[in-house]
Amino acid sequence: MAKYRNTAMPLKTVEARDTLRLDKWLWQARFYKSRSMATEVVAEGFVRVNGTPVAKPAHLIGPGDTLTFELNGRIRLIRVQRVAARRGPREEAVALYLDLDASRLE
Repeated sequence: MAKYRNTAMPLKTVEARDTLRLDKWLWQARFYKSRSMATEVVAEGFVRVNGTPVAKPAHLIGPGDTLTFELNGRIRLIRVQRVAARRGPREEAVALYLDLDASRLE
C-alpha cells in the first residue's frame, strides 16, 4: 500500500478575499448617487481596476485593488480598503477606501 501513497507536496490553500461587484462598491462608497449611474459609468469603460480598463459592472473588486475614474471633472485614484454589506452613512462609506489623489493631500 505504501507505494501508492502520494508523496507530492500538499496543495497550497488560497485565502478567500472579500469581493464585491464594482458598480455596487462605487455606489456603496457614495461616489455615485444611484447604482444605475455607477453601472453606466463602468459599462462605458471609464473605470480602471489596477490600471486595466474594465467594462463589466460585475467585475469583482476587493481590498487592495486600485480604482481610477473621473468624477466631477477630476481623476480619482482610490485604493479599496474593505467591502461593506450595505450602503451606510457617509462615515461608513469613507472607511471603505483610501484616497490616493496627491492634489487632495496638499
